[in-house]
Amino acid sequence: MIDTGCMVSDDGKNSNERQMTNHPSTKRQGMRLEQIAKVTVALVMSVALAACGYQLMGGLSAPQGVQSIAIPVLKNQTSESGIAMVFSNDLIYEFTRSNVLHVVDKNRADAVLSGTIVSMAVETVSYTAGYTSAERRVTICLNLTLKCRDGRVLWSDAALFDHESYKVSKDVRVTETNKRAAIGVIAERLAEEIHNRILQDF
Repeated sequence: MIDTGCMVSDDGKNSNERQMTNHPSTKRQGMRLEQIAKVTVALVMSVALAACGYQLMGGLSAPQGVQSIAIPVLKNQTSESGIAMVFSNDLIYEFTRSNVLHVVDKNRADAVLSGTIVSMAVETVSYTAGYTSAERRVTICLNLTLKCRDGRVLWSDAALFDHESYKVSKDVRVTETNKRAAIGVIAERLAEEIHNRILQDF
């Protein structure tokens, strides 16, 4: 005699298995497990991002009544030509990227972020066997102020600085290229710091 109760269908499942799979409670349980899995993954990712130094943009807010910002080219008190545009462009990029404040021209802005590249110093940090420079460090200091239309100071810092090391080559042109690259790194880091500090202070 053939026991039809355990007869296997073409897809490899018996009728009892199909009934259990299609049962509403089974589907609900599967959905709950899927939701739990998604939440778990999100929590793990948040912890991982925090451990790596990432910060969510949700913690940033604009000063009250300020929706737009102008960032004119910084003044340059150093002898290094062209760096004012480098720092100004990186500041514009950071505020444009976050879009917390709209970057507009000075005549239409609710607030203006202006300032000066106060100083740039270069020092040797390591030497070759022949006592020539093998590595140098460039340090740059900024003085910035954020003012609203009525002249009130919303934020300021007169001693923003950062430094970066670069390799010294026998070829002067290579050394200069390395120095400019280090300046670019400083500009990017300071722009991010300034952006975050301005928006986190509110």
